[in-house]
Amino acid sequence: MQPTVSQLDPRTARLLPWIVAIAFFMQTLDGTILNTALPSMAADLAEDPLRMQSVVIAYMLTVALLIPASGWIADRFGTRRVFFGAIALFSLGSLLCALSTSLPMLVGARIVQGLGGALMMPVGRLVVLRAYPRSELVRIMSFITLPGLLGPLIGPSLGGWLVVVASWHWIFLINLPVGLLGCWAALRHMPDLRGPSRSRFDTPGFLLFGAAMLLITVALEGLGELHLPTMRVTLLLLGGLACLAAYWLRAARIEQPLFAPRLFHTRSFAVGIIGNLFARLGSGALPFLTPLLLQLALGYSPAQAGMSLIPLALAAMAVKPLAKPLIDRLGYRRILTSNTLLLGALIASLALVDGQTSTLQLIVQLSLIGACNSLQFTAMNTVTLIDLDNRDASSGNGLLSVVVQLAMGLGVASAAALLGGFSREFSGDEQILRAFQATYLCVGLLSMLAAAIFLQLDPADGRRARPLDVPPED
Repeated sequence: MQPTVSQLDPRTARLLPWIVAIAFFMQTLDGTILNTALPSMAADLAEDPLRMQSVVIAYMLTVALLIPASGWIADRFGTRRVFFGAIALFSLGSLLCALSTSLPMLVGARIVQGLGGALMMPVGRLVVLRAYPRSELVRIMSFITLPGLLGPLIGPSLGGWLVVVASWHWIFLINLPVGLLGCWAALRHMPDLRGPSRSRFDTPGFLLFGAAMLLITVALEGLGELHLPTMRVTLLLLGGLACLAAYWLRAARIEQPLFAPRLFHTRSFAVGIIGNLFARLGSGALPFLTPLLLQLALGYSPAQAGMSLIPLALAAMAVKPLAKPLIDRLGYRRILTSNTLLLGALIASLALVDGQTSTLQLIVQLSLIGACNSLQFTAMNTVTLIDLDNRDASSGNGLLSVVVQLAMGLGVASAAALLGGFSREFSGDEQILRAFQATYLCVGLLSMLAAAIFLQLDPADGRRARPLDVPPED
């Protein structure tokens, strides 16, 4: 039997959300510091700053490729051991990033980081999903992400400050003390949960699913940084779609697939997964685009660009405690449909930013985006998992984690491709600024289309939460 919150000792039940929050903090701190420092890193490594997205995408894609195995690994080796190893590996990757002297070395080190990142959040969320009642899921997830939002709050300004007073290498070294704290907390307080029975790992399914994500992401990269011919991009995209189709056809006929097609028999899960994929394209592009816009198009220093992003994180933290009351009152369907439209419109409104934009206007826009983002993430993640049967908890959680990382990676790749295309199309003194404006407009409009997906929810979806009182069956 897996322990529930009633079976955990009170100290563990109280500290467990904080342990998972440490992992989330490490990842968000790393990502937000990195985006602010990209122009300085590009200058030091003699690279074009508009072609630095490979540093971001290498991490996201590695995470997305390995996450499908996270549930099986945790069930096989125990959550405490896997969670500790994930934080240690992430910290090692951070050290290797700081020691990198070229872009290929940096990309390789980011892959090592991604190996740890692929296990940290999925395993932490899986423990919470199994240990607490479903009726508490919104509250616990909101609590977990709230300390993690300190990363976006201090990351941009800290990254800009470190670049100015020291060097970009310190944006990775700052992860090491947090990693040591996380390792200690995991060994001391993380419950060692395992699956009720050992299952055979779906290696062919893992390879097919991983190949699909890799080919599709490289195809989008080919439109941006890699500048691949259209024919090769088309072949890569078709190959990725073929692998994805082969995976789902195979999964429908075997007993224990990596992700069972029966997951999509739960409407809230199906809508949540597809909605996450499209709604996060804009949110994934935003941390990549905005620091570049402020520094390359508007002439901000790294420190100024970092400080400008603080309102986004502050608003996200302020709204987080309101998520559960709003969802309880209005339901997932109304919240997600209206908030998706509003968030897309706010992202598109950044196309109005230019050299004449006041600081106050920029603060208001970024604050509203941060508030809508916070509510969106909480609602999307929770509605995806809340109605799943116990036996599908691990598989559904893994697929959600894959989609989140893949959507963020696709958001960066799509934004980079749009930005590169518009940069070549426009000319004149304001070429870069006009390219950013057109990119924001396109990304915002694409994000708004996800509202049609959330309209497919039933008003009662997500309101039939039940306690997780029996162990999942893999």
